[in-house]
Amino acid sequence: MSKGRILIIEDNEDNFQLVRFLLERDGFEVISAVNGREGVETAIREKPDLILMDLSMPEMDGWTAAQKIKAEPETKAIPLLALTAHTLPGDRMRALEAGCDGYISKPINVEYLIKTVSSSIGKARKQSD
Repeated sequence: MSKGRILIIEDNEDNFQLVRFLLERDGFEVISAVNGREGVETAIREKPDLILMDLSMPEMDGWTAAQKIKAEPETKAIPLLALTAHTLPGDRMRALEAGCDGYISKPINVEYLIKTVSSSIGKARKQSD
């Protein structure tokens, strides 16, 4: 049984494959989108348990996509974590202000990724009960 369905919104194929591998190895089901526009559409259609999103993407950046996902009644409660190489001072705050519920920096710390994803899904499930 899956530990949860995770939507990864990432335009870099190598990054996507790495994160997918790590999550699937730990028992999560993974779905994907390659840009912010597709990510918003996929989130609304699929209603995953959690969203991991890069912030720098074509067509619609992650900050805009986060705002749109959190503005939709059917997706606003889904935990949304930025997964990004944007690590300058203020980047974390900007992601949180856009609607992200958390922030994971690249390069990825595998233990932190799995712990944060599991914890975020667990908290969301408790709140919906």
